[in-house]
Amino acid sequence: MKKIIITVFLFFALVAAHAQKFAYVDSQYILDNLPEYTEAQAQLDEISAQWQKEIETKFAEIDKMYQDYQAQAVLLPEDMKKKKEQEIVDKEKEAKNLQRQRFGQDGDLMKKRQELVKPVQEKVYNAIQEIATNNNYAVIFDKAGALTILFSNPKYDISDEVLDNLGTATAGRKGRATSGGQKGLETGSGTSKGTQQGNQNTNQPSGGVPPQEKK
Repeated sequence: MKKIIITVFLFFALVAAHAQKFAYVDSQYILDNLPEYTEAQAQLDEISAQWQKEIETKFAEIDKMYQDYQAQAVLLPEDMKKKKEQEIVDKEKEAKNLQRQRFGQDGDLMKKRQELVKPVQEKVYNAIQEIATNNNYAVIFDKAGALTILFSNPKYDISDEVLDNLGTATAGRKGRATSGGQKGLETGSGTSKGTQQGNQNTNQPSGGVPPQEKK
């Protein structure tokens, strides 16, 4: 009797799961096709290049100080040698501190990235949430996130539908060939037609839409 009850329970659980609607998106593909994200990335690249040049200049100055010290060391008294050595050590410490400040885990570049990119990511998340609510999707996966997807059927990809929701032009979308929006299907239905798209991933830093806390 117990085995029968368990079997019936599993049967209804499978039926319920089978009826759920699901879809997936490629958030990096979505972001790459949003002008505001491209602009934010361009700003970050420019700022990063400026800061990198600033740090390289400081290390070049330290290198010259050390070369000058080596050339003069033989003629310098001991106290003067120690003074110049300390100056080099202090200058190197200053340069390394600046490097951490600019490019560290919680550094200026990361803060700037949050300032410029996070609003765009939240905009994408809100569009995904709206589509999920309107279409009664139980789950929407992110192909560009940490989740490993070994195979994905393009007919369940609603990335272009999200871009449509965000008002992005259909023509000229980069990242893969498209021929229109896609809608997710009920598991196993196989009746709806979806756009056939290639599954090209674009791996870039700071891509993807971070999970949002439930409100």
